[in-house]
Amino acid sequence: MTEPALEVRGLRKSFGAIVASDDVSLDLRGGEVHALIGPNGAGKSTLIAQIAGALRPDAGSVRLAGRDVTGLGTAARARLGLARTFQVSALAMELTVLQNVVLGVAGRAGGAWRFRGAALRDPALVRPAREALARVGLTGEATSVVADLSHGQRRRLELAVALALKPRCFVMDEPLAGLGADGSAEMTALLAGLKAQAPILLVEHDMDAVFALADRISVLVYGRIISTGPPDAIRADAAVREAYLGDAS
Repeated sequence: MTEPALEVRGLRKSFGAIVASDDVSLDLRGGEVHALIGPNGAGKSTLIAQIAGALRPDAGSVRLAGRDVTGLGTAARARLGLARTFQVSALAMELTVLQNVVLGVAGRAGGAWRFRGAALRDPALVRPAREALARVGLTGEATSVVADLSHGQRRRLELAVALALKPRCFVMDEPLAGLGADGSAEMTALLAGLKAQAPILLVEHDMDAVFALADRISVLVYGRIISTGPPDAIRADAAVREAYLGDAS
Protein backbone atom coordinates (compact mmCIF):
# COMPACT_ATOMS: atom_id res chain seq x y z
CA MET A 1 0.00 0.00 0.00
CA THR A 2 1.23 3.51 -0.84
CA GLU A 3 2.47 5.56 2.13
CA PRO A 4 -0.11 8.19 3.19
CA ALA A 5 0.80 11.77 2.32
CA LEU A 6 0.00 12.67 5.93
CA GLU A 7 -0.49 10.36 8.90
CA VAL A 8 -1.58 11.36 12.41
CA ARG A 9 -1.43 8.74 15.15
CA GLY A 10 -2.62 9.02 18.74
CA LEU A 11 -2.37 12.79 19.12
CA ARG A 12 -3.18 14.03 22.59
CA LYS A 13 -3.22 17.60 23.81
CA SER A 14 -4.55 18.96 27.11
CA PHE A 15 -4.83 22.45 28.53
CA GLY A 16 -5.20 21.88 32.25
CA ALA A 17 -8.31 19.76 32.75
CA ILE A 18 -9.50 20.36 29.16
CA VAL A 19 -8.60 17.56 26.74
CA ALA A 20 -8.54 19.24 23.30
CA SER A 21 -7.17 16.24 21.36
CA ASP A 22 -8.01 12.81 22.72
CA ASP A 23 -6.08 10.02 20.94
CA VAL A 24 -6.76 11.41 17.45
CA SER A 25 -5.69 9.31 14.46
CA LEU A 26 -6.35 10.00 10.78
CA ASP A 27 -4.54 9.92 7.46
CA LEU A 28 -4.57 11.68 4.11
CA ARG A 29 -4.11 9.64 0.98
CA GLY A 30 -2.90 10.68 -2.44
CA GLY A 31 -5.51 12.28 -4.70
CA GLU A 32 -8.19 12.77 -2.04
CA VAL A 33 -9.94 15.45 -0.07
CA HIS A 34 -10.30 14.34 3.56
CA ALA A 35 -12.64 16.71 5.37
CA LEU A 36 -12.50 17.28 9.13
CA ILE A 37 -15.79 18.54 10.53
CA GLY A 38 -17.25 19.08 13.96
CA PRO A 39 -19.10 21.60 16.12
CA ASN A 40 -17.46 24.74 17.49
CA GLY A 41 -15.19 23.80 20.38
CA ALA A 42 -14.61 20.28 19.07
CA GLY A 43 -10.83 20.80 18.93
CA LYS A 44 -10.35 21.26 15.17
CA SER A 45 -8.08 24.31 15.46
CA THR A 46 -5.94 22.64 18.12
CA LEU A 47 -5.59 19.53 15.96
CA ILE A 48 -4.64 21.53 12.86
CA ALA A 49 -2.07 23.49 14.87
CA GLN A 50 -0.44 20.21 15.94
CA ILE A 51 -0.44 18.86 12.38
CA ALA A 52 1.09 22.07 11.02
CA GLY A 53 3.73 22.29 13.75
CA ALA A 54 2.48 25.38 15.56
CA LEU A 55 1.63 23.38 18.68
CA ARG A 56 3.53 20.44 20.18
CA PRO A 57 1.33 17.45 21.13
CA ASP A 58 1.56 15.88 24.56
CA ALA A 59 1.65 12.44 22.89
CA GLY A 60 1.35 10.88 19.47
CA SER A 61 3.01 11.51 16.13
CA VAL A 62 2.67 13.29 12.80
CA ARG A 63 4.25 11.78 9.69
CA LEU A 64 4.62 13.55 6.35
CA ALA A 65 5.22 11.25 3.37
CA GLY A 66 6.49 8.60 5.79
CA ARG A 67 8.82 10.94 7.71
CA ASP A 68 8.22 11.65 11.39
CA VAL A 69 7.90 15.45 11.66
CA THR A 70 6.48 15.58 15.19
CA GLY A 71 9.49 17.46 16.51
CA LEU A 72 9.69 19.96 13.64
CA GLY A 73 8.27 23.48 13.55
CA THR A 74 6.00 25.06 10.96
CA ALA A 75 8.75 26.35 8.66
CA ALA A 76 10.51 22.98 8.50
CA ARG A 77 7.23 21.19 7.76
CA ALA A 78 6.43 23.71 5.04
CA ARG A 79 9.81 23.11 3.40
CA LEU A 80 9.09 19.36 3.49
CA GLY A 81 5.82 19.93 1.64
CA LEU A 82 3.03 20.70 4.11
CA ALA A 83 1.16 23.76 2.79
CA ARG A 84 -1.30 25.39 5.18
CA THR A 85 -3.95 28.02 4.54
CA PHE A 86 -5.57 29.89 7.41
CA GLN A 87 -9.10 30.79 8.50
CA VAL A 88 -7.84 34.36 9.02
CA SER A 89 -5.68 35.74 6.22
CA ALA A 90 -1.92 35.56 6.79
CA LEU A 91 -1.00 37.55 3.68
CA ALA A 92 1.33 40.57 3.64
CA MET A 93 -1.32 43.18 2.91
CA GLU A 94 1.09 45.99 1.97
CA LEU A 95 2.86 43.95 -0.72
CA THR A 96 1.76 43.10 -4.22
CA VAL A 97 0.11 39.84 -5.21
CA LEU A 98 3.25 38.66 -7.00
CA GLN A 99 5.52 39.62 -4.10
CA ASN A 100 3.42 37.49 -1.72
CA VAL A 101 3.79 34.42 -3.92
CA VAL A 102 7.50 35.04 -4.53
CA LEU A 103 7.90 34.96 -0.74
CA GLY A 104 6.30 31.53 -0.77
CA VAL A 105 8.71 30.31 -3.43
CA ALA A 106 11.68 31.77 -1.53
CA GLY A 107 10.44 30.16 1.69
CA ARG A 108 10.32 26.76 0.01
CA ALA A 109 13.99 27.17 -0.83
CA GLY A 110 14.81 28.43 2.66
CA GLY A 111 15.13 32.02 1.48
CA ALA A 112 14.39 35.17 3.45
CA TRP A 113 12.60 38.48 2.85
CA ARG A 114 14.81 39.47 -0.04
CA PHE A 115 12.24 40.34 -2.68
CA ARG A 116 13.14 44.04 -2.87
CA GLY A 117 15.35 44.26 -5.92
CA ALA A 118 16.93 41.00 -6.98
CA ALA A 119 14.22 38.50 -6.09
CA LEU A 120 11.61 39.95 -8.45
CA ARG A 121 14.17 39.74 -11.27
CA ASP A 122 15.10 36.14 -10.46
CA PRO A 123 13.35 33.79 -12.93
CA ALA A 124 13.80 30.85 -10.54
CA LEU A 125 11.48 32.65 -8.10
CA VAL A 126 9.20 34.61 -10.42
CA ARG A 127 8.35 31.85 -12.90
CA PRO A 128 6.80 29.42 -10.38
CA ALA A 129 5.07 32.35 -8.66
CA ARG A 130 3.40 33.39 -11.91
CA GLU A 131 2.45 29.77 -12.63
CA ALA A 132 0.74 29.58 -9.24
CA LEU A 133 -1.14 32.82 -9.90
CA ALA A 134 -2.31 31.49 -13.25
CA ARG A 135 -3.52 28.32 -11.56
CA VAL A 136 -5.88 30.33 -9.32
CA GLY A 137 -6.92 32.89 -11.93
CA LEU A 138 -5.00 35.89 -10.58
CA THR A 139 -2.56 36.59 -13.42
CA GLY A 140 -4.19 39.95 -14.08
CA GLU A 141 -3.74 41.04 -10.45
CA ALA A 142 0.00 40.34 -10.16
CA THR A 143 0.93 44.00 -9.58
CA SER A 144 -2.07 44.82 -7.38
CA VAL A 145 -1.50 45.53 -3.69
CA VAL A 146 -3.12 42.81 -1.59
CA ALA A 147 -5.01 45.34 0.54
CA ASP A 148 -6.92 46.36 -2.60
CA LEU A 149 -8.15 42.84 -3.40
CA SER A 150 -11.61 41.51 -2.69
CA HIS A 151 -12.03 38.88 0.00
CA GLY A 152 -12.47 36.16 -2.62
CA GLN A 153 -9.32 37.23 -4.44
CA ARG A 154 -7.35 37.10 -1.21
CA ARG A 155 -8.59 33.56 -0.62
CA ARG A 156 -7.35 32.56 -4.07
CA LEU A 157 -4.03 34.29 -3.41
CA GLU A 158 -3.61 32.22 -0.24
CA LEU A 159 -3.97 29.12 -2.40
CA ALA A 160 -1.37 30.46 -4.84
CA VAL A 161 1.08 30.98 -1.97
CA ALA A 162 0.43 27.41 -0.82
CA LEU A 163 0.89 26.12 -4.39
CA ALA A 164 4.24 27.89 -4.59
CA LEU A 165 5.50 25.51 -1.88
CA LYS A 166 5.10 22.59 -4.35
CA PRO A 167 3.31 20.77 -1.54
CA ARG A 168 3.02 17.09 -0.78
CA CYS A 169 -0.31 17.94 0.86
CA PHE A 170 -2.53 20.87 1.74
CA VAL A 171 -4.01 21.61 5.16
CA MET A 172 -6.82 24.11 4.60
CA ASP A 173 -8.63 25.84 7.44
CA GLU A 174 -12.03 27.11 6.25
CA PRO A 175 -11.04 28.32 2.77
CA LEU A 176 -14.68 29.24 2.04
CA ALA A 177 -15.09 31.42 5.14
CA GLY A 178 -16.68 34.76 4.30
CA LEU A 179 -17.39 33.95 0.67
CA GLY A 180 -20.81 34.49 -0.88
CA ALA A 181 -22.62 31.91 -2.98
CA ASP A 182 -20.72 32.69 -6.19
CA GLY A 183 -17.37 32.84 -4.42
CA SER A 184 -18.04 29.56 -2.64
CA ALA A 185 -18.91 27.86 -5.92
CA GLU A 186 -15.72 29.17 -7.55
CA MET A 187 -13.57 28.06 -4.61
CA THR A 188 -15.20 24.63 -4.50
CA ALA A 189 -14.43 24.11 -8.19
CA LEU A 190 -10.85 25.28 -7.67
CA LEU A 191 -10.28 22.91 -4.74
CA ALA A 192 -11.77 20.00 -6.69
CA GLY A 193 -9.06 20.50 -9.31
CA LEU A 194 -6.23 20.87 -6.80
CA LYS A 195 -6.53 17.47 -5.14
CA ALA A 196 -4.95 15.75 -8.13
CA GLN A 197 -1.84 17.89 -7.56
CA ALA A 198 -1.70 17.28 -3.81
CA PRO A 199 -4.27 15.80 -1.40
CA ILE A 200 -6.20 18.15 0.86
CA LEU A 201 -7.03 17.92 4.56
CA LEU A 202 -10.00 20.29 4.68
CA VAL A 203 -11.53 21.93 7.74
CA GLU A 204 -14.78 23.57 6.64
CA HIS A 205 -18.18 24.51 8.07
CA ASP A 206 -19.89 24.77 4.67
CA MET A 207 -21.52 21.35 4.53
CA ASP A 208 -22.58 21.73 0.89
CA ALA A 209 -18.91 22.19 -0.04
CA VAL A 210 -17.78 19.37 2.27
CA PHE A 211 -20.14 16.83 0.77
CA ALA A 212 -19.36 18.03 -2.76
CA LEU A 213 -15.59 17.80 -2.31
CA ALA A 214 -14.76 15.12 0.26
CA ASP A 215 -13.75 11.58 -0.57
CA ARG A 216 -13.69 10.85 3.16
CA ILE A 217 -14.93 12.74 6.19
CA SER A 218 -13.80 12.54 9.82
CA VAL A 219 -16.07 13.92 12.52
CA LEU A 220 -14.41 15.43 15.61
CA VAL A 221 -16.49 15.89 18.76
CA TYR A 222 -15.02 16.88 22.15
CA GLY A 223 -11.51 16.15 20.89
CA ARG A 224 -12.26 12.64 19.60
CA ILE A 225 -12.88 11.27 16.12
CA ILE A 226 -16.29 9.62 16.40
CA SER A 227 -16.56 8.48 12.78
CA THR A 228 -14.56 8.37 9.53
CA GLY A 229 -15.89 7.28 6.17
CA PRO A 230 -17.20 8.29 2.75
CA PRO A 231 -19.79 11.09 2.63
CA ASP A 232 -22.82 8.81 2.27
CA ALA A 233 -21.80 6.78 5.31
CA ILE A 234 -21.23 9.92 7.39
CA ARG A 235 -24.59 11.34 6.34
CA ALA A 236 -26.30 8.13 7.46
CA ASP A 237 -24.39 7.73 10.74
CA ALA A 238 -26.84 8.21 13.61
CA ALA A 239 -24.15 9.29 16.08
CA VAL A 240 -22.86 11.92 13.66
CA ARG A 241 -26.34 13.25 12.98
CA GLU A 242 -27.02 13.57 16.69
CA ALA A 243 -23.68 15.19 17.49
CA TYR A 244 -23.31 17.55 14.56
CA LEU A 245 -25.27 17.27 11.33
CA GLY A 246 -28.74 17.33 12.84
CA ASP A 247 -31.96 15.86 11.55
CA ALA A 248 -32.21 18.41 8.75
CA SER A 249 -29.00 17.30 7.02
